[in-house]
Amino acid sequence: MSQPVQPPNQPHPPYGGQPADGNPYAGAPAAPTGNPYGDQPPAPTGNPYGQQPPAPTGNPFGGQQPGPFGGAPFAPAPPARNNLALGVLVALGAAVVAAVLYGVILGSIEREIGYAAVGVGFLVGFAAAKLGGANPVTIAAAAVFSIGAVYLGQLIGYAMVMSDVARVSFSEVFLDHFDTVTQVWKEEADFMRYLFLALGAVAAIGGAKKAG
Repeated sequence: MSQPVQPPNQPHPPYGGQPADGNPYAGAPAAPTGNPYGDQPPAPTGNPYGQQPPAPTGNPFGGQQPGPFGGAPFAPAPPARNNLALGVLVALGAAVVAAVLYGVILGSIEREIGYAAVGVGFLVGFAAAKLGGANPVTIAAAAVFSIGAVYLGQLIGYAMVMSDVARVSFSEVFLDHFDTVTQVWKEEADFMRYLFLALGAVAAIGGAKKAG
């Protein structure tokens, strides 16, 4: 009887690994790197959450470059309007214009309107504060000029009515007989006449505050 021939003993791969694809060293461990501690995990940083983005600061300019003097960029504030002389001059000019308009209205309809007196004061105060600033002196000047504008407008209205009655020019009545015009105004002045003067001053203060 014959016995089957046993295959020759296969060489054992070094280090107890298994051969792969005919390479006796395929299962061998990696060569030492010279680090006595081997591959160690990275040292902890103390932050259990890793690298997190910075918390929002609420500053919309946080990501922008600082200005030339440091800090966030800013828009310059508009210059304050506080020109006293300009405000007084504007109040005076507006009072003259408003007085003429007021007088023409009174002379045309031959009656006084409270809203017109209020409009005179508001126009004077608003123009003065808008161009010269809401200075207390400017506001006071606008109130005084408004009283004068209402008074002058009433005189202009009287002169227009008197010129129509006398059949003469307006300039002749207003310039040559100005004393007569003022005398008629005094004789016919009543409570409502002075109330219109006060309304002009109050409206001037309101117009100045509105503009400021």
